[in-house]
Amino acid sequence: MNIRTLLMAATGTLLLAACGTKQEQRQKAPTRVRTEVVGQNSSAQSHTYVGVVEEATATAVSFTTMGTVRRVAVSEGQNVSRGQLIAEMDDTQARNLLQGAQAAVNQAEDALKRYQLLHERGSLTEAQWVEIQSKVAQAHSQLAIAKKNVADCRLTAPVSGVVGRQSVKAGETAMPSQAVVTILNVGSVKVRFSVPEADMTAITPQTRSLIQVEAIGRDFAGQRIEKGVQADALTHTYDVRVSVDNKDRALLPGMVAKVSLDTQGPATPMLTLPLTAVQRRADGSLFVWSIGADSTAHRTAVTLGQTVGNRVQANGLTEGARVVTEGYQKLSEGTKVIF
Repeated sequence: MNIRTLLMAATGTLLLAACGTKQEQRQKAPTRVRTEVVGQNSSAQSHTYVGVVEEATATAVSFTTMGTVRRVAVSEGQNVSRGQLIAEMDDTQARNLLQGAQAAVNQAEDALKRYQLLHERGSLTEAQWVEIQSKVAQAHSQLAIAKKNVADCRLTAPVSGVVGRQSVKAGETAMPSQAVVTILNVGSVKVRFSVPEADMTAITPQTRSLIQVEAIGRDFAGQRIEKGVQADALTHTYDVRVSVDNKDRALLPGMVAKVSLDTQGPATPMLTLPLTAVQRRADGSLFVWSIGADSTAHRTAVTLGQTVGNRVQANGLTEGARVVTEGYQKLSEGTKVIF
């Protein structure tokens, strides 16, 4: 076999191999990708802050007099109703004073009866009669005070709520106005968070908000917003509080919450895409992989506009276009895809 024949055979083999490769490419299975149809989304932008749940109100419950606490009838975290017993103080001294006041009343009333006869007979001057009546009134006044002192040895809840903190235990001496427990109103709570001074002007009492609490895996719609008026001297931030309905008492003071505020007002429709769908060429230009009617992938140039969370406004696409959001790493121009 001469050299010419060998070259012709080799050339034929290469041609057959090339044809086989093209045939394999035509028969290659389509690439599976995940896509999204371009549509209009809200342009309302939300700012996110980290806050802490606070009780709506906190009522410090205390005795009005000094004394030794005999027992505390509630514990931290317990639900209490208005009028429920909170604690008792040793009332031995108060009851002794009550007995003395009662004896003074009895004595004064007995004297009043005896002097009344003298007054009716004219044997008692009007000034003396008035003095006797005054002593009876004073005795009754002292009795009322003694009864109140005995009653004050029982501390009851002035409001309904949850016991937040117990500051005095049985056997300890309670001072006047010293909080024994604090009762928290958690039927409606507030979420407090700090806002930079540059963001304050965009927040109004009616700004829409979403409260996300990871500890209980729930979201809550925020209600009215209260803005602080005094900035922190170091951070230049203001305290802002948003009210949250908490009828089931799922939110507890101290829980960490994520607060999303819609500070852009009414939403404007626009076309958006996930940020991950946008790719960059070597020259810096941006594109997305769009899917044609024949289920093939094509590069489509885009320019970006406003960012909304993890999405971005994409110019250069039409509503209804289908773009690749996942699996684009395996694509090239004209690649057949399934989705």
